[in-house]
Amino acid sequence: MGLKHYVLLCVLLFAFTANSQDFKLGRVSIEELEQKQHPLEPSAPAAILNKAGYTYFVVSSGIWTMVTEVEMRIKIYNKSGVEYATHELGYLSDSKKMSVNYSNAATYNLVDGKVQKTSVNKEGKFKEELNENVSIKKITFPDVKDGSVIEFKYTIRTPFIHSFRDWYFQYEIPVNNMSYKVAIPSCFVYQRYIKGYIKDVNVSEPKIVLGKTMYNDVTVTYTASDIKPVKEEPFVDNIDNYRAAIAYELEYIRFEGQPEKHFSSTWGDVAKEIYKDDDFGKELGRTGYFKDDLDALLGGINTVTEKTNAIFGYVQKRMMWNEDSSYYCDKGVKEAYEEKTGNSAEINFILIAMLRSAGIDANPVLVSTRDNGISLYPGRSGFNYVVVAAEIEGITMLLDATSKYNCPGILPERALNWYGTLIRENGTYKEIDLKPEKESLEAATLSAVVDDNGSITGRVRFQYTNQLALNYREEHSSEKSINRIAEIEREYNNLLVSDFLLKETSNLSEPVIEDYSFTHNNAAEIIGDRMYLNPLLFMTAQENPLKQEKREYPVSFVYPKLYKNIFIITLPDGYEIESLPKSVNIAMEEGIGDMTYSIAAKDKIVQVSMQLNINYSLVSQVYYDTIRNFYKNVIDKQNEKIVLKRI
Repeated sequence: MGLKHYVLLCVLLFAFTANSQDFKLGRVSIEELEQKQHPLEPSAPAAILNKAGYTYFVVSSGIWTMVTEVEMRIKIYNKSGVEYATHELGYLSDSKKMSVNYSNAATYNLVDGKVQKTSVNKEGKFKEELNENVSIKKITFPDVKDGSVIEFKYTIRTPFIHSFRDWYFQYEIPVNNMSYKVAIPSCFVYQRYIKGYIKDVNVSEPKIVLGKTMYNDVTVTYTASDIKPVKEEPFVDNIDNYRAAIAYELEYIRFEGQPEKHFSSTWGDVAKEIYKDDDFGKELGRTGYFKDDLDALLGGINTVTEKTNAIFGYVQKRMMWNEDSSYYCDKGVKEAYEEKTGNSAEINFILIAMLRSAGIDANPVLVSTRDNGISLYPGRSGFNYVVVAAEIEGITMLLDATSKYNCPGILPERALNWYGTLIRENGTYKEIDLKPEKESLEAATLSAVVDDNGSITGRVRFQYTNQLALNYREEHSSEKSINRIAEIEREYNNLLVSDFLLKETSNLSEPVIEDYSFTHNNAAEIIGDRMYLNPLLFMTAQENPLKQEKREYPVSFVYPKLYKNIFIITLPDGYEIESLPKSVNIAMEEGIGDMTYSIAAKDKIVQVSMQLNINYSLVSQVYYDTIRNFYKNVIDKQNEKIVLKRI
């Protein structure tokens, strides 16, 4: 399978070896309180000793409610684990029929050899409004210290029965024992989706039992023990994509005497349903509010490319994104246009409508942002964002006017998440690859002079293009130069920066150029009559970012990258070259990437050229050893020294 066609399948294979454990709130033992560290993960700051969940259904006056009850006990080993003494749950606050409640919450400590319980009072329970639709219930435990055990119960009641909340088996801390029971009335048929990388989960045989409604329940229980923590690693798009979990999505309903009611089974079905919604398709159809502005904007412009660029630039400058990610309009495109602010749907719907009015084929592309993760099953919750696809001279170009610093064809990094779904008004759809094919460049050109004390002075010029230019503009354009100088000096320890220049133009398709002079007083090491100098000076990477021996997740580079460095170094008087590192070429299999390193000297001048290519956005974990060894070899090469001998 070629890398360009590689698609990660997060499959969790259940083995049948774990045993369920009895667990009751309020029965914290002295042994649990005395434990100083986790027996299997000694460095863990905390551990989930037990987590037990139960999801079931009740019905009243024909209204179905899904109830999930969860009981947890957590051990705090040290100060770093105190963060787990706060727990929170988000929910839709505009739904009067949805509720979240905490109970049985207490902290346990060992005092004079006895178990001391401190209950959570009203002051330890909070409600926060995240926005007008979403609220958070939060609980904070008192008297938490090294060795404490906390436990609590929460209950979620919701009328939204189309999908369960994901049940996670893995956390950033180890889990000793876990169980999850699901009881589904026989009138509901759900698809079960499993993701992540964990073994040793026991799945009971489905049982038919008398439920809490007039229907029999089909029950299944999942149990597991000694679950290793999931660890955040470099080059991971979203760790939740690979965290072991179970999800349920409603497939169809079958009430006696009534035809079966089926729900979305494909992403195409979901996309069609979304388009029919008034806050989506109807809003896309509104046009009159911008007619005069569009006519004035396009006067004298004829080509499709020029029209696209003009309309994109106009919407980008006019509209301010309120940082609300959504594929549905909130206040509507007309009001958003007049107020010059809106969510991602409103801004990009305005862009689509204006492009269409100019005769350009433009359509919405439903996206899940990187922080929203990848959905394993077709459902509306699988999307949370929308961008634009415009057909420009036979090429599909992606646009997103929420950012002030990108240009047509360049999406903000938040939207670069595998695949999106383009949907058309006629109900047709197609999958869109969101991963950029065009590489982004970081080029550095440096000239420096080394004195006989090992200090260096010089000037360096950086150039950034495409995604790297967008990232730079988003991170630094609003900063004053003095802030950027301080950041550079922190990044390159002992560097002193002066004469800082930043070249940016109003044309966002052009590179960003950063230029400054520098002084570094500890660039070389002098031992006896020899000086040891790194050819890449202060820009040398010191350690391999990939430290794990094994990797269970794909390696995400986000987008293809090209790094080009050219250094011209003038050596000090009174020294001659004793040895230089060797020039090399290092390449990874399957064309994943490569590095070319060349070095040459003439008289007192050393010229170094290093070019590093990463050719893919996402690479299977199958190639992890290849990538890890590549980085090791690159860093080893970068740390080889020029050896100078005093004359």
